[in-house]
Amino acid sequence: MRGSVAALLLIVCGTASLDAAEKKPRPAAPRAATPTPREAALEHLLAERKSPEALQAAIDEARKQGVSEQVILEARFLYLVDRHDDAAIGALLPEFIKRRANFNIDESKTFACKEDWLAVNEYVEAIAALNQGDKPAFKQHITEAFWLSPRQAAAFAPHIERVHLDEAMRSIKIDFAAQFITINSDQPKTLKNLLGNNQALLLHFWSPWSEECEASMPGFGVTAKVLLANNIAVASFLPPASPKLLSDARSSLKVLGEKPPGAWLADHASHPVSRELRVLDLPTMVLVANDGRVLFNGSPSDDALWLALLKVNPAIHRPPLGSSQNKH
Repeated sequence: MRGSVAALLLIVCGTASLDAAEKKPRPAAPRAATPTPREAALEHLLAERKSPEALQAAIDEARKQGVSEQVILEARFLYLVDRHDDAAIGALLPEFIKRRANFNIDESKTFACKEDWLAVNEYVEAIAALNQGDKPAFKQHITEAFWLSPRQAAAFAPHIERVHLDEAMRSIKIDFAAQFITINSDQPKTLKNLLGNNQALLLHFWSPWSEECEASMPGFGVTAKVLLANNIAVASFLPPASPKLLSDARSSLKVLGEKPPGAWLADHASHPVSRELRVLDLPTMVLVANDGRVLFNGSPSDDALWLALLKVNPAIHRPPLGSSQNKH
C-alpha cells in the first residue's frame, strides 16, 4: 500500500497547525530561548521513529515530564502509521475507544479538529476489522472515516484497493504453460520451466524507466539470490517491450553483473500477465505457489511479502535493510 499510511501522517500532522490557526486562533505564548524539559520531551516523543525501544524510552520521559496520555496515544499512532504496521494499529483500538468520549482538542498536538480525531478512530476500527477478515465492518468504518474527513481520502483509499485486489487474486491461477521471451536471449521459456522443483515462484515486475526500480535494483539482486538459494524461483517481467525499452533494460541489468539472478522476461503485448495480476505500480512483487495460487501481490517493501515467503519456506531470512528491497 504504497503511500497510504505516509499520506495519513502527512495529512494529519501537516495540516494540524494550519487548520488550528484558521479555525481556532490561539494566542501565541512567549517561548523561552531553549525548550523546557517538557517541551523537549514532547518534541522527542512526536519525532521518534528509530525503534520500539526508542519510542518506549521517549514515552517514559514524556510521562515523567507530565505529557498527557492522550498525546502519548497520538504519538504511538503516528509511529505505527509511519512504520506501516497495520497489525499494531488495529491493536490500538481499545485505547482509542476508551479515549473517544473525553478527547480534548485543545490538548491535541496532532489533530486539527475533532472530526479528524473521529475519522482516525474509524480508520483504526477499519484496520482492526481488516486484520480480522471482517469485510462488512471494514467497509462500514472506512466509509465513516471518509465522511468525517474527506481530505484524508488519500490515506484511506489504498486499504480499499487492497481488499479489492485480495479478492481478485483469490480467483486467479497462473498458467505455468505460458511462454515468454527472455530479454537477453530472445529464447522462449515457460513458467513451468522456471518453477522446476521449487516451492514457489516470485514474479518481479519492473522497468528501467522507473526511478524506484532503478534505485532498488542492487537490493533486488541480493533478495533474488536469497530466494533462489531457498527453493523460490525468481522471474522478472518487463512491460510489453519496444526495442528502446529492451535496450535500456539490458543496460540496467549490468549493475547485477554478467549473470543477473533469476529469469528476465518480456511480458506479452496481448493479454499480459501484468494485467491479469492487476499490476499498477512498479516495482511490484507477486508470489505464486507451485499450484498457481497467488500468495502475495504488492510492494517489495511490504512486510506481508516476507510473511508469505516464510510460510512457503521457514528457512528464509530477510536480508538486512540496505541490501535488500529498501523501502521508498
